[in-house]
Amino acid sequence: MRQFFITVFGTIVGIFAFFILLTLLLISVGLSQATSSAAKIKGQHVLTLDLRLPLKDHGAPSSLFGASPSSVVHITRQLSQAKDDKTVSGLFIRANGTGMVPASAEELRLAIIDFKTSGKFVITHAQGFESPSLMPYYAVSASDEIWLQDTTGFATAGLYSETEFFGGVLEKIEAQPQIDQFYEYKNAANTYTQKDFTPAHREATTSYMASLFDHAGADISQDRELSLSALKNILDGAPHSAEAALKAKMVDKLGQVEEAREYIRDKTDGEDTKFLSLANYELDEKFTGDSIAFIGGQGAVVTGASTDGSNPFTGGGITMGGDTLARAIDDAASEDSVKAIVFRVSSPGGSPAASDQIYAAVARAKEAGKPVIISMGQYAASGGYYVSANADKIVALPTTITGSIGVLGGKVALEKSFAKIGYNIEGITIGGDYAGAYSPDTPFNQNQKAAYRKQLEDIYEDFIVRVAEGRGLPIETVKDIAKGRVWTGAQAKEIGLVDELGGFSRAIEIAKEEAGLDADAAYRIKRFPRPKTTAEQLEQLFGSSVSLSENAQTLSDILSLPEVQAALALRQKALIGQELSANLPNIQ
Repeated sequence: MRQFFITVFGTIVGIFAFFILLTLLLISVGLSQATSSAAKIKGQHVLTLDLRLPLKDHGAPSSLFGASPSSVVHITRQLSQAKDDKTVSGLFIRANGTGMVPASAEELRLAIIDFKTSGKFVITHAQGFESPSLMPYYAVSASDEIWLQDTTGFATAGLYSETEFFGGVLEKIEAQPQIDQFYEYKNAANTYTQKDFTPAHREATTSYMASLFDHAGADISQDRELSLSALKNILDGAPHSAEAALKAKMVDKLGQVEEAREYIRDKTDGEDTKFLSLANYELDEKFTGDSIAFIGGQGAVVTGASTDGSNPFTGGGITMGGDTLARAIDDAASEDSVKAIVFRVSSPGGSPAASDQIYAAVARAKEAGKPVIISMGQYAASGGYYVSANADKIVALPTTITGSIGVLGGKVALEKSFAKIGYNIEGITIGGDYAGAYSPDTPFNQNQKAAYRKQLEDIYEDFIVRVAEGRGLPIETVKDIAKGRVWTGAQAKEIGLVDELGGFSRAIEIAKEEAGLDADAAYRIKRFPRPKTTAEQLEQLFGSSVSLSENAQTLSDILSLPEVQAALALRQKALIGQELSANLPNIQ
């Protein structure tokens, strides 16, 4: 009886807590909407953009839990609208001083340049460029003025990347990596089989990093009115004091952020100047005429539904699901108001099956008479290139990482490693010999190894054919530039894998051209799939048990352990079912 009352009491408390949480959520949504509506108030504003906050390639700007990480595409669209907004005087940026993906930095720079064409100012303040990475500075180098806090430094020097090699570790624990790669440039296999760079791996990595550095350096020297040799001397001499950076013309003024704000007030309406965060600056999307469909895919390519990582109870990262993307493309193609589709891809690849599903949806859209334009973001490699290959036009930023047309797969057999600690796995096979091929314990036997390699070879051949057909290139040409090699967008254009260089805005312009729309005609950018309503977000959130919150916290605590993170890093590189993945280094 005592246990019964405890259970009843616990249930009542749980229900009570549920409704408190629900009420708080609804209040949060109401406040969020009220804040957004404040952006509609007329009057002169200086927009503010904080690049120190998390930044996605694209995605929804808000959720039930307040503003989610902003995105490069959303910022680009906001600044494009703001340049013609008579209530906006200029833009104030808080610079990122730690690190940024090259393509994101470049697209933000292009958005700043476009915003300035209206005669409006852009002023950036940095509390130090403490990272040696060139990219945080590159993102804001086109600003009219760059301020630097005088007690900080300028460490900007270049680019650096690291690649993990587990070959020596696996050797020490007597694990057996059995990895096949098509071909020598599909270097994710090297992570398991090598202790150092192979010649092909080193060649490709050095080549695309040099391309990134040269392109960013040329743009920065233009923005700062410096010769390339002068810029390289500055970078070679890093780190610098704030005073030395000012003398070298890498920054324009030294001072605190409050001083920069006061300076902006003096440039505008004095004390009446209103600073408005871009997070609260609404896009005007109330238009019922012709539309350009905007479909976004980012993260690993997976079968099933996409995930956006926004649910704090269930967690999970950002993925592009074959079902979600194929349905979105089909829906856009079937809508009469949609005249063209811009498909934004920012993915290192993943599942061959899901990649082919999306590729087929693009083909159906083209058959329906809807031009499909790819806008490549941070990455569009391996499966990320596969889904792009069949589009009418491919637009990439010069600093986009793309290509990696290749396949790899296999496993690491741990039988001998387990034996060292007395752990044993015994398997029983009923049916064909291949039934036990994916066991993490025993190595492939000769028949299994040959059969698995044949599967990979078939995937590779399909990939090559898809690229050749989609790009209108001879098979032999594709084979020569494939082999798993990674290219920058600038390099990819030279070899025919990309049509034009530019960001999201350029992709929209090309979509209008391909659809036969007048360049100055009014149009709407319509997102597919449409953003979820508040009610749908609540239904999704509470569709599962509230106890998920407690379980998720426990799981989060476990996952944060360093040894678990190391194991997961290796596990997430699992190669079976993710044969169209590219192992891309974190470039800093």
